[in-house]
Amino acid sequence: MDPLWLFVADWWWIGPAAAGTATLGWIGVLTQRERAKRPAVAGGLGRKTMSKGAARRLELDAAVLDLQSSRDAVTRSRAEVQVAQAELARVQADSAASRVAPGAIAAARARLQAAQRQVRAAGADLRARRAGLKAAKATLPAIRAGRAMLPLDRLMAQHDALNARWLAYETDIDLQLAYPAMSDARSPLLAVFLREQSQAQWLRPASSSVRVSPAEFLAYRDAVRRAGHAFDDAEREARRQAGEAPPRPTDAASEMWSQMAQTLGDNAQRAVSDSVRAMSRAAKDRFDRARSSRASSDDAPRRPTDGDDPTPPGDPVWPVPGRDRP
Repeated sequence: MDPLWLFVADWWWIGPAAAGTATLGWIGVLTQRERAKRPAVAGGLGRKTMSKGAARRLELDAAVLDLQSSRDAVTRSRAEVQVAQAELARVQADSAASRVAPGAIAAARARLQAAQRQVRAAGADLRARRAGLKAAKATLPAIRAGRAMLPLDRLMAQHDALNARWLAYETDIDLQLAYPAMSDARSPLLAVFLREQSQAQWLRPASSSVRVSPAEFLAYRDAVRRAGHAFDDAEREARRQAGEAPPRPTDAASEMWSQMAQTLGDNAQRAVSDSVRAMSRAAKDRFDRARSSRASSDDAPRRPTDGDDPTPPGDPVWPVPGRDRP
């Protein structure tokens, strides 16, 4: 056989290998160029930074999204009620024709009642979401507000405060001896808190400057709230087991609502005072005008009336002079 063909038969694989290596190298070069064109990201996790305006409106946008989700839930629950009503009518018609089991009507009515309860619950949730939207509008940070007043920063600070409360029971010997249930992972309520806390930590952004969507903010906020409620329940039970009265709740949200109620009360009291002062001033002006008009009417000459004597006061004319006869 020709030596050339022998060489090709032994080394034919070099060509495809070289072509594949060149292709991989070219793909790597293109990938590096694309990465160089991308803007800088925050936290090294491929997430862009969030602008100040988006950070200000994050809680408001999340409340709008939450309200829309609640409205969708109300629509679905109403549709389920209509389906349950139609199912009950069908079962009643079949029962008249003796084509259903004896307990079918009761089961259909139970499903209808459950659907109606779901509608009422969805309506209550919708009202709560509307109140949350009003609160988000009322607490919208100012344009020149600091970073600590932004919604995500406040939520992360609330999460940090919850972690500090939990770590106090884990690191303080006196608290461990006084409340052993708060450091016992076998406690059911503490296990619930640990599960919710793990979920909140998983949903926590890398930093407060990372771009976060309203849906992600909602998920993180709800997780922090569930963790806070679970910790309060576990702490209340631990103090009850220790024979102490549970502490009064010091929720940041309740404090915010208290401050807002105090502000509204002060504004209402100020408005009432201003109204009373304005009414008093208006009454005084009206009284002054009436008194001045009465005084001017007394100084003006009096017009004679029909019953008055037009003869000016003086010496009486007597006797009456007679007229000469022609």
